Amino acid sequence: MPAKDIEFFIPDGCAIFRKVETGVHVVAGATGFLGSEICGRLIEHGHRVRALVRASSDAERVEALRALGVEVVEADLREPETLGPACVGASVVLSGATAIRTARDGDTFASVDRDGNLALVAAARDAGASRFVFVAFPEFGPDSPLTRAKRAVEQGLSASGLDFIVLQPGVFHESWLGPAVGFDAAAGTLIISGSGTAANGWVSLTDVAAAAAAAADSAEAVYTSIPLASERLSYNEIIAIFEQETGRTFELTRVPEEELEAQRRAAANEWEESFAALALAVAHGAVSPSTDRLPALGVKTPRTVRDYARQFAT
Repeated sequence: MPAKDIEFFIPDGCAIFRKVETGVHVVAGATGFLGSEICGRLIEHGHRVRALVRASSDAERVEALRALGVEVVEADLREPETLGPACVGASVVLSGATAIRTARDGDTFASVDRDGNLALVAAARDAGASRFVFVAFPEFGPDSPLTRAKRAVEQGLSASGLDFIVLQPGVFHESWLGPAVGFDAAAGTLIISGSGTAANGWVSLTDVAAAAAAAADSAEAVYTSIPLASERLSYNEIIAIFEQETGRTFELTRVPEEELEAQRRAAANEWEESFAALALAVAHGAVSPSTDRLPALGVKTPRTVRDYARQFAT
């Protein structure tokens, strides 16, 4: 089947994208919010998509993947012997798999985010895949078990011999403007990290999924890391946007950076340490990737924080 050309200009002049018809696209972390979105985008692009799911994966999410037309294969990043068969016939492997939100017994950042993804890189290489797309995040401090795991996979990709693209999205709307971190707009109570004056790069999970699908199709933008954000905003600016869009005044709690640092140092486990480190990075304004790369990946009208806030209007 002949290739279909789709051109996107990358601002720094590094590449023109050319969509190439390929075989199976394998997605790890497919039952997660990002992974399921990636599967949907790939299906829209006309690809055959194979989702890796665990025996313990949420049954409704697995069925939702099947309803999209996704082939579902049972495999576990913690069991490398399952990954080779799951990658047979793969042309592109994509992974945003992480233990952050869906940890099961025995899951750690070392076993899933690091070793599991490295095992998947090896399986993709051995299966003859032509591309690996890995979703991580930008460089920032302080260090944590999660950041070390992501950096180890990036280093492994560099040494793998595979063509690869690392996507480095900024701060997700859906994570850091949600109740899981205390930003509960529906309840009217907002907890934020630090003074709220430092700006970070913000991005929608759906736009990152679209970028990942485009990166899978790219024939030229390889061996590179691509930072992704739609805009740079401080928490104080975001609160003002939420107030404008909802017509509400929120009960606000600011967690001082000194308290976040104390939490990081006193953390009882890697989850607490990594969350505190991420919160400190957000408080410092350290998660600040470029905002000009999403259009180059076909996301012409990225979702904004204002778009996200409108769902909470009464």
